[in-house]
Amino acid sequence: MFRRDFLIGAVGAGALAPAAAQAAEPRDPRIADVVASRQGPRFDGVVLVRQGGRLRHAQAVGVANVAFNAPSRLDTRYWVCSITKAFTAVLILQLVDEGKVDPGAAIATYLPDYAGEAARKVTVHQLLNHTSGLENIDRIPNIEDVQQGIAAALQDARGHGRLPLYQTPYTSDQLLNLFCSGPLAREPGKTFDYNNADYIVLGKIIERLRGKPYDAVLAERILEPLGMLGSGMLRQSEIVPALAVPCSPAGDVLAYDAPVYPENWYAAGGAYATAGDVLAFADALFGGRLLKPESLRRMLTPGLDDYGYGVWSRRRSLAGRSWTVITRPGRVMGSRSQLLHMPEADLTIVMTSNTGFDLDGLSAEIARRIVTAG
Repeated sequence: MFRRDFLIGAVGAGALAPAAAQAAEPRDPRIADVVASRQGPRFDGVVLVRQGGRLRHAQAVGVANVAFNAPSRLDTRYWVCSITKAFTAVLILQLVDEGKVDPGAAIATYLPDYAGEAARKVTVHQLLNHTSGLENIDRIPNIEDVQQGIAAALQDARGHGRLPLYQTPYTSDQLLNLFCSGPLAREPGKTFDYNNADYIVLGKIIERLRGKPYDAVLAERILEPLGMLGSGMLRQSEIVPALAVPCSPAGDVLAYDAPVYPENWYAAGGAYATAGDVLAFADALFGGRLLKPESLRRMLTPGLDDYGYGVWSRRRSLAGRSWTVITRPGRVMGSRSQLLHMPEADLTIVMTSNTGFDLDGLSAEIARRIVTAG
C-alpha cells in the first residue's frame, strides 16, 4: 500500500552513505540558481523538488551546526514545527474514516472530562480549521513571530507568576488543562485565529481514542508505514542524532535560539523530520494513500483565511494561469520548514532550515520558475 521509489526512501530515511548520497542527488540548474541567488539572511538547509513522479532536485546547503561547521546533508533532521499540524489533521481524519470521530461533534464527545467552556460549544471541525474561539495559547495572533512571542510569553509569565510557557516542562495533560481550557475568547466558527491550543486539544482526542501517547500513534499510523525513519517527536531531555542546531539572525551574525521545551508544542508543532521524510508524507497524502477521498477533500478545502485542516489552500496566478497552491509552513525562531504542493503541476517542494531564512518566499520563487518554464 505504501510504496516509495528507492531514491526517495533512501533520502527520507537517511540510508545512503554521504558519498553515495552526493552522487545520487539530481540537480536542476534553474532551481540551484534560485537557491544561489537568495536575498537576505543566509540559508542553511535542504531543498527537495519532486515533479511528475520523479525527484527533480535535491540539494543540501550550508551547515547544520554552525559552531562545528558541520555540513547540512540530505539526511539531516530538522525541527519541522507546524508541519506537525498536518500530521495531526491526518490522524484525526483517519479516525473520521474509521467512524470514530464526527467532525461536527463537540470536544466533550471525545474528552468528557475536558473542563473548558468549549467542551460543548466547539467542534472538531472548528479545532481543525482554527475557528474554535479558544483563547490563543500565546496571547498573540502568531507565536511564530519571534519578538511578539517573547513579549507575549513574558507578559503571560508575569501575570500568572510562572516561567514562560516554552521555558517550563509540561505534560500534554498540563498543557490542555492550564492553557487550553479557559473561557472562550470569541464565538466559535466566526473568526480565524491561528492557535496552537486547537491542535493540542486534537492531540489529546487522538490519544484518548487510540489509547496511546500521541508520538506512538504518529509512529504507528504515519511514520512507520511510510518508512519515515528520520522523524519523531522532540523532547528537551532526549538527544536526536543528526538534528540541526537552530540559530536566528542577530544583526550580521547568528545567535543560538533561546532554550525551549519543544515538547510543549506537542501535536501543534513538536515533530522533527528529514526533508525526504516530509516529501514521503506529501507523496502519500496527496496520492490518496493516507485518507479516503472525502477526508482528503475536507482537509484541502479552504475556509477562513484559505485554511483547510492543518494546511492553507489558495488559488494563485502564475505563468498566465490559475493554480491551486497548498502550503504548510513551520516556523519557531530559527527552525523553518515548508511544504508546498501544486496538484495541477504535479509539483511538490519541501524545504527545511535551521538559520531563520524566509522559506515562503524562496519556495514560491522556485515554484514560479518551474511553472513558467513549463
